[in-house]
Amino acid sequence: MKILALELSSARGSLAIAADNNVEVVRDWQNDRKNSGPFFEYLAEVQKQFGKPDTIIVGLGPGSYAGTRIAISAAIGLSMTGGTGSVPSDEKLMGRHGGRPSSRLIGFPSICAIEYDAPEYCVIGDARRQTFFFARVRDNNLAEGPTLMSEAELREKLDKLDRKMSIFATEKLPQFERAEIRYPSAKILARLAQDSNRDFAQPPLEPMYLREPHITVPKR
Repeated sequence: MKILALELSSARGSLAIAADNNVEVVRDWQNDRKNSGPFFEYLAEVQKQFGKPDTIIVGLGPGSYAGTRIAISAAIGLSMTGGTGSVPSDEKLMGRHGGRPSSRLIGFPSICAIEYDAPEYCVIGDARRQTFFFARVRDNNLAEGPTLMSEAELREKLDKLDRKMSIFATEKLPQFERAEIRYPSAKILARLAQDSNRDFAQPPLEPMYLREPHITVPKR
C-alpha cells in the first residue's frame, strides 16, 4: 500500500510517502500560509516520482485554519483524480453515475502526529478571541480534549500537571513558559495510516475547528 500524508496546520508544512511499511520520502518547509506555492511544488514532485497513492491521510488541525483547509481541499481533489492531476467531471465529484474516489481518504488530528518519543504529552494553542485550547495525547490518540479555556483556566490546568509532562505548542506562547514549540509531522501521519486498528475521520473531512465546535466560540 502506498500512503500519501499531507500536513499544513502549523508553520512547518510537511508531506510524506509511505510504502511497504516504510516512510520513503519526506518533504518539509517553512509554511507561509499566504503562499501555498511550495506545497503544490513538492506535491507535484512526489506525484511524478511515486504515482497514484492508495491512501491519502491529511492532518485536520487544530492549528492554521487556512492551512488545514488547503490540505483538506488538495486531499479531496487527489482522492477523486487518483493523484493523476486530471480534473474529474462534475458527475464524478458529485458521486453520480457510479463515480467513486480513486484513493481512500482519511483524516487525523494534527496534534496527535507530533514527533516525540514518550507515549504521552499535552498540546496547547491559541484559539483566538482570547481563548486557548488544551489537549492530552496518549499513544498518538486524543485522550482528553481539545477543550476551550480562558488564559486563567489554562494556566490553572497546566499548574496541576506533573512537572515531567511535556507541553507542546505549534506557535510561540510566551505567557506559558512550559510550552515547547513542536510541529505536527506528515511522517507520523503516514506511519499512523498504516495502523488498521486506529480510528480515522472519514469523508466529508473538515477542520477540527468545525468538527469540534467546543474548540472555538462564535463572534459576539
